Amino acid sequence: QVQLVESGGGLVQPGGSLTLSCAVSGTIFDRNPAGWYRQAPGRQRELIASISSGGTTNSPDSVKGRFTISRDNAKDMLYLQMNNLKPEDTAVYYCYTQEDNGRWGKFDYWGQGTQVTVSS
Repeated sequence: QVQLVESGGGLVQPGGSLTLSCAVSGTIFDRNPAGWYRQAPGRQRELIASISSGGTTNSPDSVKGRFTISRDNAKDMLYLQMNNLKPEDTAVYYCYTQEDNGRWGKFDYWGQGTQVTVSS
């Protein structure tokens, strides 16, 4: 029943900006850590931003200062604001959230992915 639906991907020019959105349903989102991964063809999947249930964020140096993750728990939404985009940012971007089910364990859920292409 848990679903993550991404939107906002597309084609942008180098130096441009783009905001990705992820609508979460079927889980108590405000309890869950969440974040974004990306994967380019022939490359490993890379964690680009994470956010805890309490709002603590982290990003690797490759995107730090350019990408900002945020969440709106009242709307069950996760966002990724991307600024100063570079061609090497071209990838499929995936949102995720982790549900803690106590004795049943933890489960990771993923969005379908959205393509971001940075090219002139």
